[in-house]
Amino acid sequence: MKNTAIDINESTIKKYIESLRPEDNEIRKKLDFGYSYDGKVVILYEIRPFWNNPEEIENIEFAKIRFYKSRKEWNLYWMRASGKWEIYDPFPKSTHLEKIVNVIKEDKHGCFFG
Repeated sequence: MKNTAIDINESTIKKYIESLRPEDNEIRKKLDFGYSYDGKVVILYEIRPFWNNPEEIENIEFAKIRFYKSRKEWNLYWMRASGKWEIYDPFPKSTHLEKIVNVIKEDKHGCFFG
């Protein structure tokens, strides 16, 4: 059962990231999106070449979603300019991962995509 929940959650994240990715492979070389997920923490990030060294690629994290098993809820964080994660106060938590993903999509306050 646990693996099924992880698979469903990863499927939700994967589907969202796929919706962000450019279709054109040439554009993907300049801007792409990815994620990591370990069953508890999801990190969403942009994939870009360094501005001063296009041969080197960097992952720029913009959202973190963490599952707290004891509370059965997901918490949403955004990356501050300082490089520190901060809870996303307008919608900090939900028991449904899909709702968190929708908040990131809407990005009403410009915290995830500027």
